[in-house]
Amino acid sequence: MPALITFADPAPAAVDDRPAPERAVGPAPLRQTAERYAAEGGALSIGDWACEPGAWRIRFHPGRHEFFQVLEGRIRITDEAGCAREFGPGDACVIPAGFAGVFEVLEAVKKRYVMVDRP
Repeated sequence: MPALITFADPAPAAVDDRPAPERAVGPAPLRQTAERYAAEGGALSIGDWACEPGAWRIRFHPGRHEFFQVLEGRIRITDEAGCAREFGPGDACVIPAGFAGVFEVLEAVKKRYVMVDRP
């Protein structure tokens, strides 16, 4: 029987990365992802994510959806039409499949995410 995954337990070691240079808007910020659960061959990923201030362009493929809730800090997401929304502690959002825009970390952020990838 599989064990429960509890977020009160220590997180696994985080993986560091930065946005690709061609997607960065200014200096590429350091991002840290601590995946706590993965299933369905990686089609489902749940974990914690942190990032220092910075911005980059995002383009979700047609099968990728993300739910997140901000735990600390502040972000702004702007769609291609220029509509911007800001999120702070406690705020939650779904980035739907096919979304394109700019993801901007205004204050160092920590969020919890659920990513679903479908063909």
